[in-house]
Amino acid sequence: MPSWRSWHRPLVLFAAAMAVMAVISGVGLLVDDRVLAGSAIWFKPFKFAVSFVAYALALAWMLTLLTRGRRTGWWAGTVVTVSSLAEMAIITAQVIRGKRSHFNHATPFDERLFTAMGVTVAVLWTGTLVIAVLLLRARIQDRAAALAIRSGVFIALVGAGIGFLMTQPTPEQRAAGNLDTADVIGAHSVGVPDGGPSMPLTGWSTTGGDLRIPHFVGMHALQLLPLLLLALVALAPHFPRLGDPRVRLRLMLVASGAYAAVVALVAWQALRGQSLIHPDGATLTAASLLLAATAAGTYAALRPIPVFRTTDSVEKELMA
Repeated sequence: MPSWRSWHRPLVLFAAAMAVMAVISGVGLLVDDRVLAGSAIWFKPFKFAVSFVAYALALAWMLTLLTRGRRTGWWAGTVVTVSSLAEMAIITAQVIRGKRSHFNHATPFDERLFTAMGVTVAVLWTGTLVIAVLLLRARIQDRAAALAIRSGVFIALVGAGIGFLMTQPTPEQRAAGNLDTADVIGAHSVGVPDGGPSMPLTGWSTTGGDLRIPHFVGMHALQLLPLLLLALVALAPHFPRLGDPRVRLRLMLVASGAYAAVVALVAWQALRGQSLIHPDGATLTAASLLLAATAAGTYAALRPIPVFRTTDSVEKELMA
């Protein structure tokens, strides 16, 4: 793995700034008792800061793997950095003002800030897409590593794209018929208002669907799939079969397919207005089929790979 000193410097510095922001937000959670939309007001910048640390560091490392288009990759990484920093600045400024950052149309100023956030997210997504395309063209020697990185970044793009669904008016908001004057347009939750009963730590709804779940799960494929590969490599000395690069490739094919299916499953569940922790029969059936397919795929991937001997090798063995 390349030295961290060769990682994309702006993204690394941004990750460091977000680590500091996570600490500041953590202090805010302890000393500031304000609540906004049913959640502690500093919870949103805390979650975003922690997520940005992981996202920025993963991209900063992946950019060192480029063999072509390095300059384009550097600029794409810088664009991601600037757009992410702008988004985080707006979120933090709105917390200080005691206002919602997302879906806020209460005043022209709040609406302009939310529109600006939408632009930063679109720019961030586009910058990540450019990096994904460059990674497709990169010559990564280990095929399992290439698959883990490429599938991770493309699933992350899908997860990030789910965020755009949250900005659309909900059926309830459309039915109210006052979109021109509404204070809030868009929502995290599906089927229930934002700010209702929620899970600890994540804040995801326990009474309805929540689009933040596929958004979160999808975006963090960027880190989790490469980390899974690193775990397989680390376990190889203890499980010799994992030392075979073909086995690792087959396992990563299974893992990538399973991860994409999980994102699709939780997105489908959320769009039906169903809480993650209260699945219905259809969701449980789909999850069971996915689990069975993943187990079967893993078993098949771990089966010994037959060794085909050449005619020369057979002749040598007979002559020995």
